[in-house]
Amino acid sequence: MQDFTTIHLFNSPADREMELARVLETLILPRARALRGLKSIDLFRCSPHQLQADARQPWTYAIFYESALETPSIDLPALAPILADLRDAGFIQNDDAERIYSYGMYHPWKYSANLRSGPLTHILFLLANFVPGHEAEYHHWYDTVHSVEVGESPGFVGMRRGKLSEVQVAPRHFCPGSELILGGLQTEALEPTLKEFYDRAVGTSPSGIAWGPRSSAASLARTVHIFERLSGWSV
Repeated sequence: MQDFTTIHLFNSPADREMELARVLETLILPRARALRGLKSIDLFRCSPHQLQADARQPWTYAIFYESALETPSIDLPALAPILADLRDAGFIQNDDAERIYSYGMYHPWKYSANLRSGPLTHILFLLANFVPGHEAEYHHWYDTVHSVEVGESPGFVGMRRGKLSEVQVAPRHFCPGSELILGGLQTEALEPTLKEFYDRAVGTSPSGIAWGPRSSAASLARTVHIFERLSGWSV
């Protein structure tokens, strides 16, 4: 049994945005409950506040499907008809931006002392890569150094990581990141939270806390996205 995260990334026509959460609950959720191993569905919207302000965000919405599967080769593709229902209902904008990426997760969420009761308010995710030949070094840095640095930053409560699955949900597209990095946040003030996060990374935080050097095993070929949580359901 392995945990999988499938991220459905898309834009929605402006005149349908208000209906999206309701349709997920009334149309998608009942069908999703029939799938083996599916645990939860969470709907996020792209935040106006990003770590890389000059980087254009290609997607407005992200739906996270969390599953625990024994036979991913059978059960992951079973999501495709359900996502097609959302597409057929007119909630996926026909702009060639839609992407569906599935990752096998290395471990459960690693939470920090910052965690409080209640769901995540935001999620930061990276479609990332390691430098070829340095995978072990990459994982060691994330597990022992960087996950701790991130988790201790105010507003950040944990990290989870995964590897791009060989099995993907149709329609399949090229994925720019072989590694998925999820950073969980609980904050009512995202902009100052991100500023402190950035300041710690570059060593200018008023707290005096500065992160160590970034591992050279972590490739600069990655994309960074911050989304705010709108709704969520257990399956």
